[in-house]
Amino acid sequence: MSKLQTRTVEEDEAGIRLDRWFKRHFPDVTHGQLQKMLRTGQVRVAGKRADANTRLESGQEIRVPPQAIEPPKADIIKKAARDAGDIKKLILLEDADILVLNKPAGLAVQGGTGLRDSIDHMLAALTHEKHGKPKLVHRLDRDTSGVLLVAKTPFAATRLTESFRHRATQKIYWGVTLGVPKPEKGRIDAALVKRGETMIVAGKKDEDAKNAITVYQNMERAESQVAFVAMWPITGRTHQLRVHMAHIGAPLLGDRLYGKPMPDGMPADDIGKGLHLHARRLIIPHPRKGIIDVSAPLGPEMRKTWNWFGFDAKADADFSEA
Repeated sequence: MSKLQTRTVEEDEAGIRLDRWFKRHFPDVTHGQLQKMLRTGQVRVAGKRADANTRLESGQEIRVPPQAIEPPKADIIKKAARDAGDIKKLILLEDADILVLNKPAGLAVQGGTGLRDSIDHMLAALTHEKHGKPKLVHRLDRDTSGVLLVAKTPFAATRLTESFRHRATQKIYWGVTLGVPKPEKGRIDAALVKRGETMIVAGKKDEDAKNAITVYQNMERAESQVAFVAMWPITGRTHQLRVHMAHIGAPLLGDRLYGKPMPDGMPADDIGKGLHLHARRLIIPHPRKGIIDVSAPLGPEMRKTWNWFGFDAKADADFSEA
């Protein structure tokens, strides 16, 4: 019989609620199941009973009952088979060290509150006896689609993480904006700062602001209302492209946080739904030799928009002067 186990609260988890911590680490545990475990004292924080809204501190030990860690064996086998199949459908490139996926819009990269599925959870189905579970080395927003790089070995994870940290990469995104960015090709240098759940362009007095730079290029336009834009984030701040495009008066189509309503006369029923932001291409040194250079085709919703406006889905941006 499985015994109670303890997990330690990490530094970046300090301050989150206990129920959200559970959702992050044990997404298959329902709210009702967690409440029962708390009510019966099966879950303890620092040796004491706790409530779902208990705020956690770094270094605290959380006692976790076996039913949270080990769901029924039949369920584990069934979910692993499904996850492995789903991940394989997304593969753009694979070798002994890396896995490159075309992440669909709407699928989270990592789990969180209210999320039962994520790329990170699904990767558990590809756990290797020697190397362990494949590791994420960068992120995409839940509503952003496109190229996502995963390391299959610890060696690859270390090397790829260093490449991202030292910006030895080129990430090209495609988007559709409401409004045409001016000039046709430009560089946005506007520091960002977090305000609540969103990011904003920082003011002169914002001491916690982080520099953020985006290079963009208009690829095509549909009259004066809509543009197909390629973007190259020199830095990698949260929501950077979304905030920067809104900052210059051309927010991304379908952006619920930083966008604006579609103009009258726009074919709302004929174009794709959701955020129109796609990680089109990634160029990065391979962890052993050579270069990884992968492009991801558009997902169904953005493809619908491209078809409606007649945009070229094989266009190639030129950032040589960036």
